[in-house]
Amino acid sequence: MMGGGMMDGMGGMMLGMGLVWLLLLAVLVLAAAALVKYLFFGDRK
Repeated sequence: MMGGGMMDGMGGMMLGMGLVWLLLLAVLVLAAAALVKYLFFGDRK
């Protein structure tokens, strides 16, 4: 096993995981914003 190949594989995996985490974070932020909006501004009609 070559160290360079392993590093490349790890870099790609880390990049993919980073993108997945970024996507999850965006979804969580949007969900939290919607929840806050619903809780604080949904009651007042």
